[in-house]
Order: sequence, then structure tokens, then C-alpha cells
Amino acid sequence: MSITIIRNASVFDGVNEELAHDSDVIVENGTIREVAQGRSKVSADLEIDAGGRTLLPGLIDAHVHLFAVHLVASKNLHYPLTLLTAKALPRIRNMLERGFTSVRDVSGADFGIRQALAEGLIVGPRAFVGGPGLTQTGGHGDHRRRTDSSLDRNREADGVDFQSRIVDGPEQMRQVVRDELRKGADHIKLMASGGVGSPNDAIEDWQFSEEEIRMACREAAAKGKYVVAHTYASSAVQRAVKYGVRTVEHCNLIDRETAAIVRDHNAFVVPTLVCYEVTEQHGDSLGLSPYVMEKLAFVNEGGIRLLEHCEAEGTIMGFGTDLMGEMEYAQSMEFVIRARVQKPVDVLRSATSINAKIVQMEGKLGVIREGAIADIILVDGNPLDNIALLDGQGENIPVILQEGRVFRNRLAAESAGNI
Repeated sequence: MSITIIRNASVFDGVNEELAHDSDVIVENGTIREVAQGRSKVSADLEIDAGGRTLLPGLIDAHVHLFAVHLVASKNLHYPLTLLTAKALPRIRNMLERGFTSVRDVSGADFGIRQALAEGLIVGPRAFVGGPGLTQTGGHGDHRRRTDSSLDRNREADGVDFQSRIVDGPEQMRQVVRDELRKGADHIKLMASGGVGSPNDAIEDWQFSEEEIRMACREAAAKGKYVVAHTYASSAVQRAVKYGVRTVEHCNLIDRETAAIVRDHNAFVVPTLVCYEVTEQHGDSLGLSPYVMEKLAFVNEGGIRLLEHCEAEGTIMGFGTDLMGEMEYAQSMEFVIRARVQKPVDVLRSATSINAKIVQMEGKLGVIREGAIADIILVDGNPLDNIALLDGQGENIPVILQEGRVFRNRLAAESAGNI
């Protein structure tokens, strides 16, 4: 039995706007045993004096690609999966360094990396995985050149085909979804519209038939799982949620009517605005094609309107980043971008309690309350007043606990230096 107490903290519980000042949070065997006002008399194996700093639930990023080690996907083409994994490990650790104690990978990561993280074989956030993203022939995720006439792709061959799987027709969709669920997927990802990085489809395209989307959603629901959809235009978003998709990603080009439709179908929008801003800044120098850069500028321009439409209609938004390769450093910039429209507390809810609901861990992650998993970060200052405190590489986060285990405690080093 191990007990840790974080004393004298100002607690943001992941839901309420008001901080609970002068609080002690007691952690026992990986879970939060108690949140006490004032000084608790419980004896602990480890005590951390927060000094009035703000205590938050561990952050959750609901749209990452752990194995997207390069922005330009073709650079992964000749990587065996062993090398791809080795290159992914620093990216994965860096997410935890920024205070993200959980992430949802939406195409690429499988049960193997999830288990390695859970067992502590590698250092990084808890992972919720979906296996490869599912795409139709010629859709977003079909990386074949136009001169490539092969139909069967060997997903074990290289670091590009590892990320996606081509599916055509309802019966093949049934088989593939069942197969990915058999392999332990936490969710299923559909490429339901054109994408920025794909070579052969327009952003405005909608992809997969009604029957294909409904089939994926039925098979996922039968196992208590759900479907995530890559979408941009209003037509693609509307089709996805009407056919049963639970979370729609990106959505930069939706209108206010579509935001209301998402709300009315009890679905979630997961914006990923930072990826467009930083990729537009660096894409030319990193080798993106003119066509991809043109699409990038198009979706980037619509991002802030997306937030405004969802705010106006009360559409629930999660928090995602979608950063590829060299852009991974900018993960926490999403907080600052979102705060251009939203109140800081609403952005923080998106990255904590709302994302916990998205990954089907409501009440267990994303909150500081009795019985929750003890994923906790301590922040210098109050991010509800200044959300930019979360930007950067974790410089303002002196303490990180993941399932009760201390990943970082800079306060201990400071105390030792004062002795």
C-alpha cells in the first residue's frame, strides 16, 4: 500500500469553474482516495507541498498519431516497423512531458504499443488505440501512387501502409471492423472525407457509402465500442453523425447548421487547429507538395469559424492536435489557439472531463475526485486565468503523476537544494 498526499493545492476538478483552494489530495494505490479541504491528518509515504499551485487532472489529447514520425508520409516508406517504433518513442515520451497522461491514437497504433505503455516498458501517456484508419479505394489514407495498380497492400511492409487499411463495400467493412476489434481496438477510425495530406482526393469529397458507415457503427456498438470519423465539409460531417458516428474529427469547414446537427445526435466535434497553423508555417521547407499546401491553407482559414459555430450551438468539443512528425513540438499550442474563441475553463474541460467521456472513461480520467485514476498535474500559476501556462514543453508543470506514480517532481529537487 502506497499513499501520496499533495498538500495546499488549488484544485481544478475538470468540471467546475471555481478552484477548490487550500486542498489536500490523497492518492492511494493509483487512485484518488480523497479530496480534502484544509489539512488532512492521513500519514503518507510521500508528501508534496503544492504551495498554492493549481492542480489539474492529467491532460488528454483525443487525436494523435503516435507513429507519424515524419510530416511527409513518403519519408516513412522504407521504414520497417522496428525502426518506425524506435523513432516514435521520443515523440511518445514528449507527450507525457507536456502533461498529457492519456492520448487517443486515431490511426496507426495498436494493442502492442498500448500494452507496452501500460506495462511501463516504455515511457509515455496511456494510449487508447484503433489500429489502422479505414479508407475506401482512392480515399484519404490510400497512399498508392496513380501508377500503382496493386490492390492488396502489405501493412507489415513499411511505415506508410501500417497507418491505414483499404475497405470497399458493407460486407468487407463488417469483416475488417470485426477483425480490428478482435485485435483489441478501442475504437474504429473511418476516413469519411477527403484530406489535406492525401494525394488523390479533394477536401470537399465525402467518402464511404451510407451502408458502409452504418455497418462500421453497428459492429463497433456490438462490442461496446464506437466510430471516429475524419471529416471536413458539412456534407461529410452530417452524413457521419446521422449514420451513427460518435466523434467527428477536424470539421474545419462546417457551418452552424451542421454544428447543431452534431449536437442533436449527441456526437462530439474534436477540433485539431494547431496542426494546420504550424504545418502551414513549415510545410514548404519540409517538402509538402503545392497541392497539399493549397488544401492546408483552405482548411486553416476555416478553423476559428468552426469554434464559433460550435460555441453558438452548444456543440460539445473535445481536444485534439493531429500533429505529424516534426510538428509534434507544438502539441500544447492548441490551448492558446482554442482560447481565441473559448473561455480557458471550457478548453480545459475539453482536454480533461470531456475527452475522458470520449474515450469511455468518464469519471475515471479527466477529473480530480474520489475514486478516479490518479492522473494529476501541478501547474505554476492558474491556467484558468492564463491558459498559455500550458503551452511549451511542460516548463510550467513541476509535478506529474500518472496512475499515482510520480513521473516528475521538480519540487522535490527544489526542496533538496534549499537544505
